[in-house]
Formats: sequence, C-alpha cells, structure tokens
Amino acid sequence: MIEDIKKACQVMNEGGVILYPTDTVWGIGCDATNEEAVHRVYEIKKRADSKAMLVLVDSPVKVDFYVQDVPDVAWDLIEVADKPLTIIYSGARNLAPNLLAEDGSVGIRVTNEEFSRRLCQQFRKAIVSTSANISGQPGAANFTEISEEVKSAVDYIVSFRQDDMSRPKPSSIIKLDKGGVIKIIRE
Repeated sequence: MIEDIKKACQVMNEGGVILYPTDTVWGIGCDATNEEAVHRVYEIKKRADSKAMLVLVDSPVKVDFYVQDVPDVAWDLIEVADKPLTIIYSGARNLAPNLLAEDGSVGIRVTNEEFSRRLCQQFRKAIVSTSANISGQPGAANFTEISEEVKSAVDYIVSFRQDDMSRPKPSSIIKLDKGGVIKIIRE
C-alpha cells in the first residue's frame, strides 16, 4: 500500500490521472487544484465539464480550506455520519475552476477508508473522486467491472484492493444551502 500511495502521489503531482479504491466505489482521481488534470478526467469519462465532480479530503479540517463559509450544521453531519457522506457546499475556493458546479459549489467527502485517507494525507491536497466509468454507463462496484477503456486512459492504476469483490454503494449526497437548509440529493 505504501508504494501505491507514493506512486499515485508522484503521478498526481506531475498532473497525471489515477484509478484508485475509495471509501465507496473505485474512482478516477487527480489533483483537484490542477485544471488540466481535471479536464483529462472529464475527457476520460466523456462527461460534460458543466457536470461537477466531487473531491476527497482526509479530515474535516481540510473542508475549511476549500469552502469559504462552512455552515455549522456541516460539522455535525460529518461527525455523526455512519456511512460515506458527500456534502455539496456553496462558495468553493482553492480548487480548479472547471471542477466546480456552475453555481460555484463543490461536493466534498471526508474519507475514513484506510487507503484513500492515507492517499489524501500524503498528497496534502484534495483529490478528485469520480466513479470509474464512462458517463452514462453503469458504475463499477469493484475493480473487475472497470472497463478496459477507462483503465487504458489513466496514468496509474493502484494495485491495492484490486482483488476485493465486495460491492460498496456510492455515498449519500446532501446539499447545504445558505442558512443551513439541507437538501438530500442521494440517500
């Protein structure tokens, strides 16, 4: 795992794109602050860049760096979440502009899964995390379901957990609007 993390960080620091296990499904990832790398992820997924992608961080403290004004309720939600939770925040900052939704919001998930958490810690920046599939095609629950097209398009494929046949679910997604209004996007 340590070698995988070192290599994945090196690739992302050079503007590359990785395929890696997360706290939910396998993801396509890159440096969330690198506009060119983010553009490559959109190209790999054949996805319109008007459709925002989420990012992973390793601790709640990092959310503050990427969001101008984190609503108080967010801290409570992060603390009590018993499964992966992506929160969409208004007022994103310090991220590649083409990563954000048209309204300037961004989805951020604090990962507690060992590999993705350690990867975020080592990389020291937010990492894009979007499902490892071509847009419109079914998501890959585990590594064996990822298409050869996606595998051949990335710069590095993490070895860790390739043999894990479990079928994790995507995260829950909620949007926090101004004034702390909570909107459930995906349970």
